[in-house]
Amino acid sequence: MESTPINSAALANIRVQKWVVLTSVVLFILKVAAYYLTNSVAILTDALESTVNVVTGFTGLYSLRLAAKPRDENHPYGHGKIELISASFEGVLILVAGMIILYESMSNLIHAHPVKQLDAGIFIVAATAVVNYLLGWWCIQTGKKHHSIALQASGKHLQSDTWTTVGIIVGLLILKITGISWIDSAVATIFALFIMVEGGKIIRTTIAGLTDEADETLLVSLIKVLNDNKRQNWIDLHNLRIIKYGSVIHLDCHLTVPWYFNVNEAHVEIEALGQTISRAFDHDLESFVHTDGCVPPKSCAICPLVACQERKETFVRRLDWTLENITSNQKHNLQ
Repeated sequence: MESTPINSAALANIRVQKWVVLTSVVLFILKVAAYYLTNSVAILTDALESTVNVVTGFTGLYSLRLAAKPRDENHPYGHGKIELISASFEGVLILVAGMIILYESMSNLIHAHPVKQLDAGIFIVAATAVVNYLLGWWCIQTGKKHHSIALQASGKHLQSDTWTTVGIIVGLLILKITGISWIDSAVATIFALFIMVEGGKIIRTTIAGLTDEADETLLVSLIKVLNDNKRQNWIDLHNLRIIKYGSVIHLDCHLTVPWYFNVNEAHVEIEALGQTISRAFDHDLESFVHTDGCVPPKSCAICPLVACQERKETFVRRLDWTLENITSNQKHNLQ
């Protein structure tokens, strides 16, 4: 099988993930230093959560590199599903981190530890929160642009880590002002539950991808593009299925064209369909389009082809494609 070069979207995802890995290591070191300065269990909790950033950062980088590899004989659809496995692993680690934070905050609530040098600790941790949030935003935006679930998972994880850190900072500030030792543990508990929910959402998304669940959001966007760019010779479109593997979209559908078109004429319409979709979405497209011939007179009512010499009935109106009818395996008509 002829290999294809790594596309620009995959390279952009890998570049962002490299920065995630480097930044995660640096921020983890800073949080550990803040813990030794303050002896704060809350900051230790934040540092423990950051170990997940480091592990998943390297895992995400590996998955993106593997997903970007061209198709081969053993992987005819490419390696894109590795991103889903990586993202699910990350979701599990986020859940585990949330449980650890919950345990540590409960433990600190029962057995409070004296803290010191809170000013320096708060400053360091606050700086890591800002960096984490901005890096997470960059990951999410790049992941959405290039349809990378793994990169979006990394971004959500970084931002959930930010909110955990914010909660810890709030707790430390209140502790500094009031001297009430249990407040930081209570706030950390709330944010532990928050990131556990985020981890669950990531796992749910990756399970949907691994089981090839229909991506309704993508389908709705695709249907709008097709409705807005219909050609006269596209009489009907049905049995449409779409799957994302990494940064590549695989599209299957049946396209109805005039029954008297020869192979070359039908191929022109298939190419036009692929180009229309490729222009609308910033990723590679691999399509498998089956052409059907129209069936007069039933098809005539939805066929706008003016110069058709084989028309049996009057044209009534174009059929708007919807999520329900475009995924049906039946040819459409107005009856």
